[in-house]
Amino acid sequence: MLDIKLIRDNPESVKNKLRLRKEEVSVIDKILDTDGQRLILISKSETLKELRNSVSDEIAVMKKNKQDASDKIAEMKKVSDEIKAYDEELRKVDADLDMQLRYVPNLPDDSVPLGNSEKDNAEILKWGEKNSFDFDVKDHIELGKALDILDFERGTKISGSGFPLYKGKGAKLERALINFMLDEQSKNGYKEVMTPVLVNRASMEAAEKIPKFEEDMYHIEKDDLFAIPTAEVPILNIHRDEILKQDDLPLKYCGFTNCFRREAGSYGKDTKGFLRVHQFNKVELINFCRPEDSYIELEKMLDDATGILKKLNIHYRVIELCTADIGFSASKCYDIEVWSYAENKWLEASSVSNCTDFQTRRAMVRYKKVLDNNKTKTEFVHALNGSGLATSRLMVALMEAYQTKEGNIIVPEILRSYTGFDII
Repeated sequence: MLDIKLIRDNPESVKNKLRLRKEEVSVIDKILDTDGQRLILISKSETLKELRNSVSDEIAVMKKNKQDASDKIAEMKKVSDEIKAYDEELRKVDADLDMQLRYVPNLPDDSVPLGNSEKDNAEILKWGEKNSFDFDVKDHIELGKALDILDFERGTKISGSGFPLYKGKGAKLERALINFMLDEQSKNGYKEVMTPVLVNRASMEAAEKIPKFEEDMYHIEKDDLFAIPTAEVPILNIHRDEILKQDDLPLKYCGFTNCFRREAGSYGKDTKGFLRVHQFNKVELINFCRPEDSYIELEKMLDDATGILKKLNIHYRVIELCTADIGFSASKCYDIEVWSYAENKWLEASSVSNCTDFQTRRAMVRYKKVLDNNKTKTEFVHALNGSGLATSRLMVALMEAYQTKEGNIIVPEILRSYTGFDII
């Protein structure tokens, strides 16, 4: 969430940044009004507490001198009741302010291209060449069914639409992709972790996934647990409420998890096969770093994610999202898209984002910054996240790009030591 001091001291600047996002800015006036009420209540409460402390000293002296202090004691009883009322009202106002702040997105960095919609996103990089086929290409659904490696119908029978079933060499290819990506990111300096896929409400709130996006989450009401939409959530919470050492930064993690998204409101979009699923596999990248390093680390994370596609020899491009299209928590974001030969279009396979201190402020992930005088100052770390990569649309691109005229799929050379076979 945003720092209330930033909003309080620079309201017009914050509004201008939100306008670039095409966000409603009247919420800032409401926040300032609530913050004003809060400051008044704090002032009144502290004034009465100072009075109570002062008079309490007087009462102690009077009692020591055997004087009657009953009137002052009665007066302080009324003051204590007033303080209690103010503090109770302050708790309600604090909760109201907190909830208002939860719906305000991160502010875009000055380097983010201006735009009114996703149409204004900027293509900054394209790698590789499109394959030339002398036959009619099949899509991943046709290939998966013919080779008996994917079964979307039985997945639907088991769980409902959007829950794929991998079979035989399809399951092994998926596992090979995951292991390959984990190994590569470990070489890039990320510490591998295996996290829970069910998290509590505090973890979801820390990652800024709820309350804003709660309807998109799978929720177990009885235990108030959520199925994670991405490993970003549990990995970010590894250091919730902790103070890190400056020498330990940047602190980088990678982790494979199943991910679950209800995708409420996505009806009418492409839904066949892997194009839109409710459960998918992903290797997530998280970086906790010093604020002054975060945009440098963002470019490194982008290289780490695209490096996977280069080694797989998958045609891809990088899109820099404009101000109107960056995600809720991001200050700057790149999308990595892979080419689908059957769909004849680009498919998003990864997003890499710098969330600055937006999430870590909520999660209370800080570090001891060493100053020039060797003293330390506690500051929020910056957090970056990226898919390194999500396998569902990557699998679409891989299957379609490596298909043969006979309807087989050649396994990319880099994966063969993982699969144990070179063709499906």
